[in-house]
Amino acid sequence: MQARERVLVAMSGGVDSSVAAARLNETHEVVGVTLHLWDYPDEGPLAGRGRCCAPEDQYDARRVADVLGFPHYTFDRRELFARTVVEPFVDAYIAGETPSPCTICNRGVKLAELFALADRLGASRVATGHYARIVRTESGAPALAMGADGAKDQSYFLYASPRSWLERLVFPLGESTKHEVRAEAVRRGLPGAEKGESQELCFVGGKPHAHAEFVADRAGGRVRPGVLVDDKGEVLGSHDGVHRFTIGQRKGLGIAAGRPVFVTRIDAAQGQVHVGSEQALRSSGAEVADVVLSEGLAFPFRAEVRVRYRHQGQAATVERSGDGRARVTFDAPVQAVAPGQVAVFYDGPRVLGGGRITRAVGAPPPS
Repeated sequence: MQARERVLVAMSGGVDSSVAAARLNETHEVVGVTLHLWDYPDEGPLAGRGRCCAPEDQYDARRVADVLGFPHYTFDRRELFARTVVEPFVDAYIAGETPSPCTICNRGVKLAELFALADRLGASRVATGHYARIVRTESGAPALAMGADGAKDQSYFLYASPRSWLERLVFPLGESTKHEVRAEAVRRGLPGAEKGESQELCFVGGKPHAHAEFVADRAGGRVRPGVLVDDKGEVLGSHDGVHRFTIGQRKGLGIAAGRPVFVTRIDAAQGQVHVGSEQALRSSGAEVADVVLSEGLAFPFRAEVRVRYRHQGQAATVERSGDGRARVTFDAPVQAVAPGQVAVFYDGPRVLGGGRITRAVGAPPPS
């Protein structure tokens, strides 16, 4: 009898990774792995935030493994997570940027560690509960693609996965919808099948102004007050830190401008938050750094570019602008291009690469 292929399955304790493990357990030798990334304090303003990093989730992952009959291990990666994800998250907000920590986490912590552990545990494959797919190009090379459930697609967060990872990655939920996965968890009787879904950042939580409190708590005295100014330089109000604002924000500005205004620019060095009309939010392009491209793709090229996770995308031309840098020129203006976010390039459902936005370019003149 031929031995089953061993696959390491990342298990968060949630419904998605549990169903992914259950499906693979029918055809593979599964080893479940949970990465312990974060602990919430027991007291203070950040106590009890969030759910996905809680001890009960590690327990739920172990229960699923016990029910399905495969081994499960938890590995402590809290120091790595704090250094690679949390500290840059705080630094970015202090610098007036809007970071994308989930893309950093997948690239620098979760997948990197899972592949290292797979090699130690003798697993040829790594599987996760992401809603994404691996497809093959005409040359037979693996490529990342959107999941079938457009509302849950998570390919955006995985854009930087190199070919060596794509050759070994398995996404058992790629062709499924969230509704189908939830129903399957219930049908299989998996522990935690009815548990709620965490939508917020795992280390911040979902309470109002959670990220601002989190940043202020860890900024080490770098938070300082400043002012909000309009497009004519007139001071409209004051604030207690640029980390409380992001490009495109309208609510919670604490000012009465007499007209709808949005955050259009953040000058962290001067402590100034610039506000203006919705028209002023539009950008004709973006400068992008730390660019990662699919193997064989050369500049310039055409793509649908998403400038944030829930952005529907805009057709654009992507050109090299320096070593590891690119300029994106949109066919039509795009709203709220925020430095710190990630621009991901798509050709239909296929991911071509992406990079970190450093600057919005060329707002169009008022109509």
